[in-house]
Amino acid sequence: MSWDPISVPRAFRCWSLRRASETQSSRRAVEDQLKICGHKRDDDVFELFLSKKELTEVIDLSRFKKLKYLWLHHNKLHGITFLTRNYCLTELYLNNNAIFEIEGLHYLPSLHILLLHHNELTNLDATVKELKGMLNLKILSLYQNPLCQYNLYRLYIIYHLPGVALLDRKQVTEKERRSMITIFNHKKAHIVQSIAFGGKVDASWDPKSPFKQKPAQRVPADFAFANNVDKTVFDDPEDAVFVRSMKRSVMTFSSMNWDTVPTREERYLEEEGTEPAQMLTVTLR
Repeated sequence: MSWDPISVPRAFRCWSLRRASETQSSRRAVEDQLKICGHKRDDDVFELFLSKKELTEVIDLSRFKKLKYLWLHHNKLHGITFLTRNYCLTELYLNNNAIFEIEGLHYLPSLHILLLHHNELTNLDATVKELKGMLNLKILSLYQNPLCQYNLYRLYIIYHLPGVALLDRKQVTEKERRSMITIFNHKKAHIVQSIAFGGKVDASWDPKSPFKQKPAQRVPADFAFANNVDKTVFDDPEDAVFVRSMKRSVMTFSSMNWDTVPTREERYLEEEGTEPAQMLTVTLR
C-alpha cells in the first residue's frame, strides 16, 4: 500500500489547526460567560452555563476552584478531561453529548447530581468504577446509552452505587435493593435471611456448593399418639416441636347415630325398652 509522505504532515497540520480552532471556541465560550455574569476573579465563579455551544472539547476549568454548578449539555463532547481540581462541583449536566468514556470524574468527590443520559457510554464496568468513589452522589441518569442494554443494568448500578436514590428519573425502591442483594451478593443475602428467621449463620456457606438437606425428623420410641400427658424430654428442641405438631393434628368429629333415634310411630306407641339415641365419634389424623 503506497502513501504520500507529503500528505502526512499536511494531515497533521489540518488536525492541529482544527484542534486549535476547537480550543479557541471553548475559551471564547468561557470568557463570554464570565462577561455575561460580570465575574472578574476566578474565585467568584460558582456556576458556568456552557450548553448548546457546539463544543467538541472544553478548556481546563481547574482555575475555578469554587465552581459548584456546570451546564455542558447539548454539545458534541467525547470525553471529560477538563475537570481535575474542581473539588467543590456538586451538579454536573453532561447529557446529550457524544461522550464514550467518563475517565476523570473520580476527581469530583462532592458531586451530588450527574446527568449523562443520551451519550455513547458502552462499558458498564468502567463507568461504575469511575463513579464508585462518589459517596455524595444521589441523582444519576444514564438512560439512552448503549450500556443500558445490559441485562440487569439497573440493579447492577444500584448494587455498586448504594448511595444513589434517584436513577434514570426513577426512585430506587427497597424492593430493588433487596433484589440486588439476592442477585449480586449471595453471602449477604444468606446472612440476612438467616437473621430474619432466627437461624444460625454458616460463615462458610458457598452458593456453588450443593444444598445440604436437613435429616428427617423421627418420633422417639416412647412416644404415644394422642397421649396428652406425655412428659418425654427431648435432646433436640426441634423433636419436641415436631411431636407437638403431631399431637395437635388429631381431628375429632361427632355426629348423631340416626339409626338409634326413634321414629314418629315408635314415639307414639311408646314401646318400653327403647334405647336412647347414641352418638358416633370419628377420629382422623
